Amino acid sequence: MFETLKAQPADKILALMQMYRDDPRDSKIDLGVGVYKNAEGVTPVMRAIKAAEHKLWEEQTSKSYVGLAGDPAYSDAMIKLILADSVARANVAAAATPGGTGAVRQAFELIKMANPGARVFVSNPTWPNHISILNYLNIETVAYRYFDRETCGVDFDGMIADLKTANKGDVVLLHGCCHNPTGANLNMVQWQEVVAILNERGLIPMIDIAYQGFGDGLEEDAQGVRYVAANTPECLIAASCSKNFGIYRERTGLLMAVSQDGGAQALNQGTLAFLNRQNYSFPPDHGARLVSMILNDDALRADWAAELEETRLGMLALRQQLADELQRLTGSDRFGFLAQHRGMFSLLGTTPEMVEKMRADSGIYMVGDSRMNIAGLNTQTVPILAQAIVDARRLTLRKPKMT
Repeated sequence: MFETLKAQPADKILALMQMYRDDPRDSKIDLGVGVYKNAEGVTPVMRAIKAAEHKLWEEQTSKSYVGLAGDPAYSDAMIKLILADSVARANVAAAATPGGTGAVRQAFELIKMANPGARVFVSNPTWPNHISILNYLNIETVAYRYFDRETCGVDFDGMIADLKTANKGDVVLLHGCCHNPTGANLNMVQWQEVVAILNERGLIPMIDIAYQGFGDGLEEDAQGVRYVAANTPECLIAASCSKNFGIYRERTGLLMAVSQDGGAQALNQGTLAFLNRQNYSFPPDHGARLVSMILNDDALRADWAAELEETRLGMLALRQQLADELQRLTGSDRFGFLAQHRGMFSLLGTTPEMVEKMRADSGIYMVGDSRMNIAGLNTQTVPILAQAIVDARRLTLRKPKMT
């Protein structure tokens, strides 16, 4: 049987991580991996997580299964964090999942079950695993314009024009905040216009929110999601705790199915539990337990929110420093968008040739489409990156054209 298997395409980000590890240069800079790192290059365990783990170690008396949908206290806490009072709790079905990726996968499974002919509209570009999972499930995807490589902002006119081609029952995948990989986000006026198109054409929104608290703040980053949930007949929301709680390896996510029809909640909840049973039965509990402990304890929550805010402000400061340094070196505000983007990532909008030039000459590793992880920088490496960007841009612009 095994001899019939075919080699699968290598994950470009994982391959980049291996190249970085194999590079002997001490001056190398990793801007490819999608995890937060502090100034020392460490992905730390947050203070509140440490405290909650210690408390859990002292108090927990069993490691038995919790339930197919996970601990209800975790679902309640996450729904409150993301949706606040934008919709009634009774209108939300939820199930814990192995990370945000698990939530995305289960959402796609639900779409295929509910409407096998639905197409999923995805932003161009989007997180590569969105496309990979959709292709694996044989769900048709349609790209909508999103990133303007000239301005490095949102191509909103193109986005709206493309969404207007969707058919009733199609799904539109949106990033809740801190768009991955571009860093360019919708403002509230644009969210409102998107919702108007969704309702006008009978489209189903699906929101992937993996970076709440990394952009403009915990409340601000949820505003678009809350508006969609409150103003569309139904939607799916896939959430991750990997980044804002720093529990990457605990695999802690949540899938929500929101319906304005309160009578649909029981059916939706049963469906989410069924999908979990078919895939992995019971979701992981450790990370979910820590999250619910933190969100339901005033002192732990305050400490968590404070450390998260420190993280957010640190990334904004690095963005501003990089934009300022590039302006100093070039005499142009061409890279001012870096200070306007939000979250861990920005898409520089440069060519793969420039990206390779920076890797070869300066040991700077970023994804080939020029996605870089701002959290891979510190105040000492920002000037190094800025100079490498300027040098690579200058050399590629000078390269003679073939005739």
